Amino acid sequence: MSELETLTPVETLPSDPELEDGDHDRFSHYARKADIVESTVTGRPIVALCGKVWVPNRDPDRLAEVVASGPTSAAKDRTRLMGMLRTLRSVVRLRRSELDRTARRLRGAANLDDLRRLAKKRLPGGVFDYIDGGAEDELTLDRNVRSFREAEFRPRVLRDMGAVDTSSMLLGRPLAFPFVTAPTGFPRIADPEGELAVVRAAARAGVPFTLSTMGTRSIEECAEVAPEGARLWFQVYTWRDRSLVQEMVERSAAAGYEALVLTVDTAVLGRRERDVRRGFTLPPEIGPGTFLDGMLHPGWTWRFLRSEPIRFSNVVGSSVGDGSDAVSLAEYMTTQFDPGLSWRDVEWLQSIWDGPIVLKGIQTVADARLAADAGVAAIALSNHGGRQLDGAPAPFDLLPEVVDAVGHRLEVICDGGVRRGSDVVKACALGAAAVMAGRAHLYALGAAGERGVDHMLEFMQAGAARTMALCGAATVADLDPTLVRLPSR
Repeated sequence: MSELETLTPVETLPSDPELEDGDHDRFSHYARKADIVESTVTGRPIVALCGKVWVPNRDPDRLAEVVASGPTSAAKDRTRLMGMLRTLRSVVRLRRSELDRTARRLRGAANLDDLRRLAKKRLPGGVFDYIDGGAEDELTLDRNVRSFREAEFRPRVLRDMGAVDTSSMLLGRPLAFPFVTAPTGFPRIADPEGELAVVRAAARAGVPFTLSTMGTRSIEECAEVAPEGARLWFQVYTWRDRSLVQEMVERSAAAGYEALVLTVDTAVLGRRERDVRRGFTLPPEIGPGTFLDGMLHPGWTWRFLRSEPIRFSNVVGSSVGDGSDAVSLAEYMTTQFDPGLSWRDVEWLQSIWDGPIVLKGIQTVADARLAADAGVAAIALSNHGGRQLDGAPAPFDLLPEVVDAVGHRLEVICDGGVRRGSDVVKACALGAAAVMAGRAHLYALGAAGERGVDHMLEFMQAGAARTMALCGAATVADLDPTLVRLPSR
């Protein structure tokens, strides 16, 4: 009884001879939940209703009659309404308002396709097509992705997935998960920070960053922002002027870069027809043809105009041209790059570099064997993201036979078509030491800058961990070909 009397608030009923209609409804509404008892303190009856104590100023018998008389129609309606509200409150919570625009944008980005859509919305059409497009009919670009999607898992169960570890080794050093950011040209057209944002994000994620010869941040700039322990690779194109190549190799060594990645699939530049249609140049020109597109993307245009000029930062001051004047990529590569690249150049590069060399652009078993014979540390099966030879094989399709032929002699990286953490798992199950992806971080940069790259890498690693658990593989070493079924060709 004392507990009832201490409940709050306490409301007093009117002392009129008859209860008012509202009071009748209120009492009868809670009739089934009411307890009428006599207070040991005051000697007067009290009624406990829905967490409140009601002390009437009238005849207790009349009160009992009112409570027992049953609910009115209005009371029944209120009962139903209150029940609905309680049910709604039990399953619906108001989402916290997010004031950070970037966080709000990323909250809806569930996968890489979502980041791609955000980038397409935020970037001018020509810039987006440069990032997104491939060669000619883009058959290889499409095939790179489809080859992963057509492979099926054969999951194992009851294998104790209490702890899943995505870490692995590559070139003798640990990775948080088997992923390498591929070299990409001109990332600052996606975001002013460009490579610097990717260096920092890759370091936080525990994976290597690869700087392109055609980068918009220099070898030294990237090394300067890299935290201790970050893994930096430098990708090499071969200019006709070999002394320029040697200079960049020496700068990379001095700046603490770990490995060189020699791209071998660019004897000439593939025909990228989206760029042809738009007359796209590097850096992008804001002229009559692109003025409207720039107005439709004011955020990008404002950032572009406020930022320092975009250059091929690794060759600023050299005779080959640094992009100060707008040029087509095809024209630049035709005049400056050496189509005579051969296995002799691999030997020459080994003579001026003491660290590991990765050959990027291997597309046959025969060339994979030659690479192993040449003594390189690793090869990247790659068709340049479908941007060179349309009709080239998808790297994932090549993976089993290449691993079978040379996997015991060097490490094999699968570059192209990676869109999810499950793709990382499929590639590693078929023998890849890691995957490479370039468009992934360009989409992420275009969508949300450096935080977008963080988001993408977290998504990739989480997806790999989840897929491993669902397949019954607690570690990367547990991944093997028995977990993947390839389609019949």
